Amino acid sequence: MSMFADGLDQAVQRAFTRPVPKSAGAQMRYLVKQLKSTKAVAQMLRISQRTVERYVKDQIKKPRPELAARLEREVKKRWQPQIRAKAKERAATTDGIVIDTRARLGYTAPIGSTDQDRIRHLTVALPPQYAARLFEAQEQGATEQRLQELAAEALKEVYFQDGGRRAGQLEEVRFTDIEHLEFDL
Repeated sequence: MSMFADGLDQAVQRAFTRPVPKSAGAQMRYLVKQLKSTKAVAQMLRISQRTVERYVKDQIKKPRPELAARLEREVKKRWQPQIRAKAKERAATTDGIVIDTRARLGYTAPIGSTDQDRIRHLTVALPPQYAARLFEAQEQGATEQRLQELAAEALKEVYFQDGGRRAGQLEEVRFTDIEHLEFDL
């Protein structure tokens, strides 16, 4: 995954009302219930069907680290889909999304302005339309680069131009060398 897609997923996961299953057996049982067969779970996790059945019966308790990571990722991807959808809808219509980042930000502007790139730590509340654009792009399978461009465009309009009140001649914002990125709903 990417930094932006993972950040958006983590923001939505904070809206969960129940904790995700912790044990490998409980996670495996959840996936079998969701996909309706042990064979489908085995294919998805790239393990044998018999191994899935043994996890379901708690005959195996501790998965290999790479299997544990895949298992947790797949469970979180499917956990509480209605809560996830409501959180995204609320962010896209009323609440917006908060981006907290430490990255190199600069911009292209007319000659004579101080457009030098520099490391900035920003925590900016983005209006709902930007949250909607980010979630929509993520659902359509946008690349890391495209999500980064959307975030840079949102920062340009909200932070640098302050909703049209300043820096009207600003052309483009460069958002690079990301050290930290976190989203919150």
